[in-house]
Amino acid sequence: MRLLYFAWVKQKAGISQEDVTLPGEVRDVSDVISWLKTRGEGYEAAFADLSVIRCAVDQEHGDFDTSVQGATEIAFFPPVTGG
Repeated sequence: MRLLYFAWVKQKAGISQEDVTLPGEVRDVSDVISWLKTRGEGYEAAFADLSVIRCAVDQEHGDFDTSVQGATEIAFFPPVTGG
């Protein structure tokens, strides 16, 4: 699975994208985040405040309870505003 990180999420995680094999018990986006936080301080910092994290699974906006079963890509980014 490819994980993508944008804006300050990328800066804090220290990486813009990576290909990973998720543990079998990972079922949804929340599980992915919990697993990522075990991988180091950068990930802990990036996902410390989930109220400012948004995600997309296979390029469709999702929530933390969105399933990742069969997905090929998850993107994490801050809230986006526009005019």
